[in-house]
Amino acid sequence: MATETSEPSEPFSSKNPLALYLHEKLSSCSTLIESGDEKSVAELVDFIHTVSDSAVSNHEDRDAQGNAVEVLSEIHKFLLSPSLDQAVIDALSFELPKAVSKFVGLSDECLKIADSIIDCFIEKCSPRDMLPVLCEALDSWNGMVHAYDYVVPLLSGISKVLLAIQRRHFEQVKVAVPVILNVLKAVCSEFSARDTECMNLFISALGIADSIRAICAKLEGRVLEKLRDVLGSYLLQLMALLSLVLGCEIPGCLPLVSRLSEFFPFCGLSYLGLITGSDIDKMTRTFVAEEDDDYMRCLSYIKHGAAISVIWGHISVNVARAAGGDVSSVKDELLSNQTERWQAVGMLKHIFSFVDFPWELKKHAIDFLLCITDGNIARNYNDKDTECSIYMPNLYAALQAITMVIMYTPDTVIRKNTFEALKRVLADIPTSQRFEIFQALITNSTSSPMTALLLDLVRNDLYKEGFQRTATGKDKEKQENKAAPLWVARSLEMVELVFRPPQGGPPSFPEHGDAVLAALNLYRFILMTESAGKTNYTGVLSKKNLEKAFNEWLLPLRALVTGIMAENKDDHDPLVMDTVCSLNPIELVLYRCIELVEEKLKHPT
Repeated sequence: MATETSEPSEPFSSKNPLALYLHEKLSSCSTLIESGDEKSVAELVDFIHTVSDSAVSNHEDRDAQGNAVEVLSEIHKFLLSPSLDQAVIDALSFELPKAVSKFVGLSDECLKIADSIIDCFIEKCSPRDMLPVLCEALDSWNGMVHAYDYVVPLLSGISKVLLAIQRRHFEQVKVAVPVILNVLKAVCSEFSARDTECMNLFISALGIADSIRAICAKLEGRVLEKLRDVLGSYLLQLMALLSLVLGCEIPGCLPLVSRLSEFFPFCGLSYLGLITGSDIDKMTRTFVAEEDDDYMRCLSYIKHGAAISVIWGHISVNVARAAGGDVSSVKDELLSNQTERWQAVGMLKHIFSFVDFPWELKKHAIDFLLCITDGNIARNYNDKDTECSIYMPNLYAALQAITMVIMYTPDTVIRKNTFEALKRVLADIPTSQRFEIFQALITNSTSSPMTALLLDLVRNDLYKEGFQRTATGKDKEKQENKAAPLWVARSLEMVELVFRPPQGGPPSFPEHGDAVLAALNLYRFILMTESAGKTNYTGVLSKKNLEKAFNEWLLPLRALVTGIMAENKDDHDPLVMDTVCSLNPIELVLYRCIELVEEKLKHPT
């Protein structure tokens, strides 16, 4: 505590009229509180708010800024008085931390004095009383100008209060952490331009982690394990928020990321456990078992944080060293273990699907995905083994997220690499499940170009997985048994998804032009390949399917295309002309398909 003290009753020497008025208000407030009347605290706080609001709204006004410093200094001197009654301190502690934090964004001097005022309350009040007070003040950030400045001294105060608590450490920390994380998430969502000024926010949030680790040194047994789980979950949520706000400036982020990663060995977190999700499952099991839904709700980005932590290690060897991890060995393990590789793909989807994550980080995540699906990767599945089906929902969600990156990235290199990653992940799925994945992706696709890409991949798979072995006679056993993989036999369903959409009606133009052209090419490929190989694995050559394709797919499509072209043949509007031109390749392939079907209807299988 500072050596200079000021009695509330001693003569006031400041020439600042606001400071003089505040001195009188504090003295009067102190007297009224001692007599049992605490209503004057509200009037005092209103006055302080008036000063802070004036300074915030008139940042260039030197008088307003000087008033702010004078007012904070007077509050600090008042609290340092040794004769101040404890009841007065307790009454003021409920409101002043919040009031003085509003000054923090004005200057470094205001931040320093506000910190000192909060420290006074921490020193003179019960830590267990101050923790909820500071948490409540922290939760009042909404509507503050420069909210990230407002919360910094409060986070710093909470980190000190946690260290001062003498018992029931786990319970106290577990109450505070959800408040802190919810406020951090909300404040981070307010950043519209990746403000670099918010660096202090994350430094203060790291102070909370330092305090929790220091508390762990006082504990043992199951309570220690549970508090480590709290710390680990806090760090991963913080890692996600840091990456979200500052990840577009990778070099500037690395020191903070390294600081966060230094905690991983203490919390029992490994890169392999993070990227496969096993560490997350183990960590959150504590909270699920205790049915602590409130705590789980504050960890909405914990899986994002786990995945991005490994990507940061992939980006920087210094970060990996700080985390006590070796990314190369993790990649080797994932290459050699398909189950863990599927789990890793499922975790990476949290990065790809998070719209606000910086593209630079998504680029590195795609690079990591390419690394773990490169070369002769181990595939230990059996198509008849149903155990692998439990991973399919997660893989489907990951593939959906990957297609989102392809569709929305502004970078052509990222798009090219992501498409390669999409092909590799699909190739890593057993053929029996791959059909279901393709079908779900095409059914739920809202992008015609993406549907077209997927249909082209289906055509490639038909060649590699089915027709290459059967139609060319290389697989004698299958040639004799006239059998093909089940999904090859159902491949016409992919075509029908485009020609007869689940929502009903024929496809519309020009928005579905790419998908229709790809579906026509796929149908023509199947028809010609089956005809050349004198096979009918897909059923495409049966009279029933030929008539269905002719009457339900091709003729309605011809009527639609020719109608649009006839209607707009004399319209010279550039947009209309572009639409008509886009129909030309569709018309060409469509008429070829009609000719093939008419020919085959003369001699159906």
